[in-house]
Amino acid sequence: MKPRIKGMALERAQKIAEEVVKHLSPYCQRIEVAGSIRRKKPWVNDVDLVLIASDLWNLYAEVMKLGQVKVNGSKLMRVMVGSVQVDIYIADERIWATLLLIRTGSAENNIRLATLAKNRGWRLAASGDGLFNENEERIAGDTEESIYAALGLPYQQPWERAESACW
Repeated sequence: MKPRIKGMALERAQKIAEEVVKHLSPYCQRIEVAGSIRRKKPWVNDVDLVLIASDLWNLYAEVMKLGQVKVNGSKLMRVMVGSVQVDIYIADERIWATLLLIRTGSAENNIRLATLAKNRGWRLAASGDGLFNENEERIAGDTEESIYAALGLPYQQPWERAESACW
């Protein structure tokens, strides 16, 4: 018996993401695809979205229509659209850019950025709150570029944040 390969081709994941975005966008101020799809990985395990809701009540109702809801929280909703897991991260304007950066990944890129921050006595909040200095003052996070700049790095486009390109 052949082992089952987990995941799907990028094109299929993009189509699913586009459909979900189409359903949810009327209830969002902003919505963007994150994760492996945003990094344009050829093989994707799930769909990640980051959004700012404009109508949370109807957003939740629309998510319920998409499929089986596995998690229904104030910061994360997880729904199965057929056999595909869709993770929906709820942001506000303050945390939008940092949450989009963190949820885009890659994990290795996130570790690299967090390590660079830690080496300076700073903290990159995985919650999306931003980049904080040793006095716990938020010094970056309004844009993805601001975090790279504060860490003294050139900005990397999402597709440049691949696992092997990070170190």
